[in-house]
Amino acid sequence: MPLKSFIVFIIIISSHELCAQFIDNFSGSLESQSTLYTDDDKIVNPGSANFRSNNYLRFNYFRNSFKASIQFESYVEEALLGYSPDLDQKFGFSMASVGYSTKKFQIEAGYLFDQMSSGLSYRSWEDRQLGLNNALVGSNIQFSPTKKLLFKAFIGKQKNAFDLSQGTLMGFNSAFKLGAHVDIDLGIISRYEAFESDNPEFSEFTNLFSSKIAYHKGSFYTNMEAIYKGDDALVEFGNVIDSRLFTGNALLFNLGFFKSGFGFDITFRRLENMAFYTDREAYANIYNQLIVNYIPALTKQHNVGLSNIYVYQAQPQLSFIAGGKAGEIGHQIDLYYKFSKENSLAQKFGTVLAFNYASWFGLNADFDLENRSYSAAFFEYGEEYYTDINFELRNQWSDQWRSSVYWIHQFYNRQAIEASTGTVTTNIAAVDGYYTINQKHELRFQIEHLWTQDDKKNWAGGLVEYNFLRKFSIYINDQYNYGNDNDIERIHYYNFGGTYRHKKTKFTINYGRQRGGLICVGGVCRFVPKSNGLSIGMNLFI
Repeated sequence: MPLKSFIVFIIIISSHELCAQFIDNFSGSLESQSTLYTDDDKIVNPGSANFRSNNYLRFNYFRNSFKASIQFESYVEEALLGYSPDLDQKFGFSMASVGYSTKKFQIEAGYLFDQMSSGLSYRSWEDRQLGLNNALVGSNIQFSPTKKLLFKAFIGKQKNAFDLSQGTLMGFNSAFKLGAHVDIDLGIISRYEAFESDNPEFSEFTNLFSSKIAYHKGSFYTNMEAIYKGDDALVEFGNVIDSRLFTGNALLFNLGFFKSGFGFDITFRRLENMAFYTDREAYANIYNQLIVNYIPALTKQHNVGLSNIYVYQAQPQLSFIAGGKAGEIGHQIDLYYKFSKENSLAQKFGTVLAFNYASWFGLNADFDLENRSYSAAFFEYGEEYYTDINFELRNQWSDQWRSSVYWIHQFYNRQAIEASTGTVTTNIAAVDGYYTINQKHELRFQIEHLWTQDDKKNWAGGLVEYNFLRKFSIYINDQYNYGNDNDIERIHYYNFGGTYRHKKTKFTINYGRQRGGLICVGGVCRFVPKSNGLSIGMNLFI
């Protein structure tokens, strides 16, 4: 073989091997959610664009100790209803990152996701369903000299739709183990944002100091986290009021025990002036843009549709509006028990009883609204904001039949949570049933009802879903506000649609009405208005 031909042959083989290696280390995804909004006899859609589409294209590359990613986003003609109007690019660069790691060392640069401890002091993350992406745009260094020590430092701006924050975040965190059962976490977060102030005590830096200790052994675990927030200006209606400065703090305590057939979990949390944003003017924006810390509502995430009409959102903010609020205090209790006594009917039918109780209050505080000052007792409960008491009873009646029965009692303080008027007390009953026809076919049905003498009065709801061939699912559901005092508002919020799954691909289609209200993921929520239309979704992974 001539030398030239041999060289060409080697290049072709090498190129083929390099291409194969690249494909093996490459992954990507495409997610698309589109809606054609249409008016009907009950609902007139808000907004100027009838067609709206959110699209996310992401590529990842991993090879040995190196990793890289890039993401593009497209919003046509506008972002879906309820998303920030700042998401206004027809097609644009969203974020990218590169990283290198060894057993003891890691460095990353670009758009980064991370958190410190539970996230109560700092968390950067993306949730497309919420329209939330507060990635740190900068660099992150981690060093672990031993398996029991970890040090982390970062600095950067924060992603704000297709722009960046004005402020800068800096952080340092250390985590170490004491023996086999104790973990300790210490950290500091600092925000710098330039601001001209006549107050000599005002600082352009605001610091959060955090500490956490956790103990775990066998089936038992407990942890406590405490945070102190340094002086920060008050923000009202987007205006920074720097004449008075306020500190903040948080305390989180958790205790639990789980073993086969039994478990409990108890959480206590107190928040005072803990809302924290990279840019001060972004304080309390409804899209959660530029939020620094992760403060979810600590309540049960129900899968009963009517229970999500009155949804609690955590109340960490300080406000002197409408009588004043300084934060929240409350608790959540979870109990789980599976009956196991021999020869009992409960054991025969695999009966499981789950109980959850969550109750949240404002801090017991005295406010001087005129002079913008207050004092709050530390462990005293103030005005009741929200209570949720619920039971769930699950049974496996046969190889084909299983069911869950729910009872939920809620109290919702609209004035404190929504800055609206009045309170709402509800009782909800629901039955969720599954019938397995064979290995490839299953039928699900749900019937639910909400009773209340308040707000929009009674609701009824139902769902029928059929899953078949392990790939297809079709459903129809309805929520009917039949008790509304206003005849015009007695609306059927119906939906019907289907899903197709194949390997790493998922397609969805749905037509119907959106009730309006809060959509929540992991205790964090966004508001969506009433709407009607045809929605199509796609998730593709490669």
